Amino acid sequence: MYRLLLLLTCMPLAAAAAVTGAARPGGIAVLEIGAAAAAPRVRFNGMPVLTLQRHGRWFALVGLPLAQPAGDAEITIDGDTRQRLVFRVHEHRYREQHLSVAPSYVNPDPAALERIAAERARIDAVLARFTPQPLADVTLAPPLGGRRSDSFGSRRFFNDEARAPHRGMDMSGRRGEPVTAPLAGSVALRGNFYFTGHTIILDHGQGLLTLYAHLDDIAVTDGAPVDAGEVIGSVGSSGRATGPHLHFATYLNGTPVDPALLFEPGEPAP
Repeated sequence: MYRLLLLLTCMPLAAAAAVTGAARPGGIAVLEIGAAAAAPRVRFNGMPVLTLQRHGRWFALVGLPLAQPAGDAEITIDGDTRQRLVFRVHEHRYREQHLSVAPSYVNPDPAALERIAAERARIDAVLARFTPQPLADVTLAPPLGGRRSDSFGSRRFFNDEARAPHRGMDMSGRRGEPVTAPLAGSVALRGNFYFTGHTIILDHGQGLLTLYAHLDDIAVTDGAPVDAGEVIGSVGSSGRATGPHLHFATYLNGTPVDPALLFEPGEPAP
């Protein structure tokens, strides 16, 4: 039997961690669950959700899909009691982005399409991982010091053909410039993929994963532990890229969320 709770507004993410939250498509809803002796088990859209404890109270950090409609949404909670918690998702509009790339990256041939499908399945399986381990914080240090774009969520047009929204943040950098881990974790996946080129995915625990694409090289091995600030690779332009830069993406409960929300609040964008 579930107990229904209604939460009209989300808690500031600063109450649970020193980052910024936003209950919008592609954002993070921060929901106070309350006090409990053990970490409550929270799910959203069937996926387990990251929880943090602050001052004796538990908070759920829910990644909201870019396709999430505005209006009421809910999580389910298994703790001292079983309950459903309803919260409000706010409407948000993202800009458009027009890019020119080689035609093979817009309309791949059949062999490339077969490769892309296999790679997508492999990547999606990793991004859906949930490693149950306690986390003290989810604040990320920028993996690169270059200028950060606001392209997350933008509707993308390659050679004037519409494609899926951008699921990460582009960060400018020189070819070969070091890319560092923003938080301790482990290497969940590394490889050379059709669209993202040389790519690394780090698992930080509880469904928080970070992705680094278009790298020039990779400096870590599969399954290796990684410390915060450790060099994991370097800036490049591999895969579908218009020039050297880092595509940096963050995931919660299997969905991409705006990386800017997980950086230290008030940190100026270079």
